[in-house]
Amino acid sequence: MIEDIKKDADTRMGKSIESLKNELTKIRTGRANISLLDHVTVDYYGSEVPIAQAATVSVEDARTLAVSPWEKALVPVIEKAIMSSDMGLNPVTSGDVIRVPLPALTEERRKDFVKLVRQEAEQGKVAVRNIRRDANADLKELVKEKEISEDDERGALEVVQKLTDKHIQQIDDMLAAKEKELMEI
Repeated sequence: MIEDIKKDADTRMGKSIESLKNELTKIRTGRANISLLDHVTVDYYGSEVPIAQAATVSVEDARTLAVSPWEKALVPVIEKAIMSSDMGLNPVTSGDVIRVPLPALTEERRKDFVKLVRQEAEQGKVAVRNIRRDANADLKELVKEKEISEDDERGALEVVQKLTDKHIQQIDDMLAAKEKELMEI
């Protein structure tokens, strides 16, 4: 019983960390990264799909992404989707390849991104703490139903707290790395 609660909490906390990683990759830094276009969707034969399912996205150089659609007819569709995304990107088409130059970030924009990253990290921490609360409630329920002793509960609560501390530290490390990456020029 206790082991199941610990495993479930650890798994759910791990998923929260993965979710935060995904959110942080969407926040653009000065460098080109193929995951920047992950959330941009295009109309591909009547259904909305991510660009990665309709084209090959690659990093051409430090500040340029290259998008190679699988079909020539998709070039204007993908170009329009990138332009209409909320990222402020202006793609340039040359034949079958769409180049997406990433503008340099201003100091003010970098600070805005740092604030956004901190908010995302805080949401990740809240999610981990909520999972801890759920696990603790499950443990208290087991004591109430006399399925485990209070000593077992105390030991399990400490283990859940250690799991929480470990995942919170991972979030702090990710936050520090992303802030450093954002503030690099």
